[in-house]
This record gives sequence, C-alpha cells and structure tokens, in this order.
Amino acid sequence: MRFLLLHSLLIFSSLLVAKPVTVENVRVWAAPDSTRIVFDVSGPVDHQFTMLTEPYRTVIDLKGTSLSRDTAQPGSEDKYLQGIRTATRNNKDLRIVLDLKKFAKYKSFQLKPNKHYGHRLVVDLYSNEQKEVKAVDVEKEITANNLPRNVVIAIDAGHGGEDPGAKGPSGVYEKKVVLKIAQDLVTAINKERGMKAVLIRKGDYYMSLRKRINKAREYKADLFMSIHADAFRDPKVHGSSVYVLSQRGASSEAAKWLAESENASDLIGGVSLGDKDDVLASVLFDLSQTASLEASIDIADRVLRGLKGVGKVHKRTVQSAGFAVLKSPDIPSILVETAFISNPAEEKKLLSKKHRTKMANAIVVGLRGYFRDFAPEGTILASRKHIIGRGETLSTIAKQYRVSTNTLRQYNGLKGDLVRVGQSLSIPRSSGT
Repeated sequence: MRFLLLHSLLIFSSLLVAKPVTVENVRVWAAPDSTRIVFDVSGPVDHQFTMLTEPYRTVIDLKGTSLSRDTAQPGSEDKYLQGIRTATRNNKDLRIVLDLKKFAKYKSFQLKPNKHYGHRLVVDLYSNEQKEVKAVDVEKEITANNLPRNVVIAIDAGHGGEDPGAKGPSGVYEKKVVLKIAQDLVTAINKERGMKAVLIRKGDYYMSLRKRINKAREYKADLFMSIHADAFRDPKVHGSSVYVLSQRGASSEAAKWLAESENASDLIGGVSLGDKDDVLASVLFDLSQTASLEASIDIADRVLRGLKGVGKVHKRTVQSAGFAVLKSPDIPSILVETAFISNPAEEKKLLSKKHRTKMANAIVVGLRGYFRDFAPEGTILASRKHIIGRGETLSTIAKQYRVSTNTLRQYNGLKGDLVRVGQSLSIPRSSGT
C-alpha cells in the first residue's frame, strides 16, 4: 500500500514538472548596441541554447512548449537580428531560431510576473565591438583651434522597452511620453548659444541605469537630467517636481516611495543584482560628489522656478531621494518629474506638443540662469565679453586682448573681419590677460 502511494506521488509530481508551457507573445526591442527579445510564456520554461555559424544563428530549444501565435519580426534598423523562425520538435518541444546579421554574444534569464507582464524568457544579443562614439561634433574643432566648447547637457528619457514605467488613464505609457518631452527639450536647448543637448535613450528600448550614466560620461556631459512623468494612487494628485540625490535617503515618504518605484526598473529589466555594485549598493561619496551635489541643488532650484511659470508644482522646493540614476559622483544630476501621468488632465497636457514646448522652454530658463553664473571653464558661456565701440576693428580688439585676429574670428564664428558698433564678441580666457 505504501509502495503504491509513493508510486502515485512520483507520477503526480512528474506530471506537475511536465506541465506544458505556451509562448503567448514575442517582443523585440532594438537598441543601438544590443537587441532584446522577450518571450511571454505561461510559466517557467526549461530551455537550452546552441550557437551555430555559417550563417550565424542562435538556436533555443524549449522543452514541453508550444507557440500560440506567429512571432514578431525585427525591424530593418536592428543591428543584430535578421529574423525569427520556429518549428515543433518531437511533437512536444519548440525550437526557436534567431537568424543573426553578424556574430553576437547572448545572455538569457527568466523573469517572474510583475504588474505589467507575466512570466518571461529574455534573450539579449550584443557584442563587445568598440563603439563609434563622438561626444560632441565640435570637439575636434575645439581641441585643434583652442576654441571654447559648448556646455553639454545629457537628457535621459526614463524607462523604455521592457520597462514601460507608469500608465496613464488613456493607456499611454510613461516611456513614450517622456521620450517626446526629452526630444522637445533637446530641440529647445540646442537653440541656446553655447549649449549642446544630447539624448541618452533615442528609441523604445531598455537601458540600464548604469549604462545611462556611462553614456553621459562618454558625451563628457556637464549635466545629467533624467525626465519622468510621475504616478500616484490618487488620480487627483498633480504638479511637477524636481529631485536631486539624497545622501541620507528620501526627504519624505512620498519621495521614498517614488524612488523605490523608479529604481525597480533595473529589476524589471532583468539585470541581476550581482553587477550593480555602484548603482543598487551604497555609494561612497567623495569630495567631487559633494561638489556635484551642490551644483545639482542649485540647478534643480532654478529649473523648478522655471516650471512654476508653466503650471502648478507638486512640491514647492527641490526634493531629495535615493534615485539610482542620480548617483554619478562626477556629473551634476537632477531628475524632473514633469507631471503626474496618472492625472487625466496632466496626461492630456503631456500629450500636447504645445504644452511640452512650454515646459521645455521653462526648463531652459533655469539652465540658462545657472550656466550664465557658473559656466564650466573652457566653455563658450565662460568666455569674457567685449562690446564693440565706435572706431574699433577686429584687429584692434585682438591686439587689446593679445590674441590673433584669426583666433578671435574663429572663436566667434565670424566669416570675415566686418564688425558693427554694439556687437558682442567673446574673448578667450586663455589669452593671458
């Protein structure tokens, strides 16, 4: 009797283990330097990878799995993935073939259900090729001619790809709205003399918090600004907020709750905790970070003042919270919660190009004021000014400041030597006077 009971339990257990799994959907997210393929599955799946060459392809065998619908296919802009093929094996297993455009490394992991998705099998394709990164197009010219550079501002649209962020009443996701805001902000900043904005996330794809910071460093950014659209349980809550990093944690319970939800994006994206030493672990602040934080607070205060001219703000003072994306020790960093996407009226405003432009211009007002007073050394905004008086010429002004006429011409972007009374010229600080 005991033997029969044990035998029955073993059979029942094997049936549980062998429960069929269904691939319900496939999503492809193409980033500039990687591709993420997400398989929505009905439960945890036993799988095995094989890498094949001539041509390059990655084969994924999923045991006891079936496909419920046709798979999505990559776009033409995808750098790694050519196409996805599927076939049934042994009448019970599923084989998925990822046809590659070139050799690519891969890593995979499974994710448990969260508030947006169910069980997932995630595959990342990437390579270790040297990136062709140009920090700012004018950098070579600056170095070659000893000319001043632009103040570089890195604009980071929060979330993206597998991490959609908050969801508005109409169904729009935060990741799409903040990318539009970031794009409008880049356009507004690039109209300013002496400023150059660069976009960190340029499309709908996942990017880890660490990578966002490193990207800003590649661009030699003088400021990192992360753009978000807040959400809260109460749809009546509204207004903008500006955050800086808190060394002691969140400045309020609401800020703490918000920081935890934003930091969770790395977990949503499936990055293991093992490689998050300087992002999810405590950061040791040195003197350089203290200086960055002081600059961050000043910039945030000016940006908040600008936003007050566009509409109501949620918090009338700069807030501090433990946002992981702000933990760069060498770059002043702020996070702007542009509005509450969970509020129907504010969601509608965020979808309006006119309102986004107003908001971008208000932020620029704050940036303009800060960099006018505290422009980094060697930038155009840090240059001295000379207002041309009657009888002055480019050559006499050059002689006055002990620089060559050619340097003065290049420094100000002049095509010739013609100047007019009242015109403002920038004088290089490195002239020795």
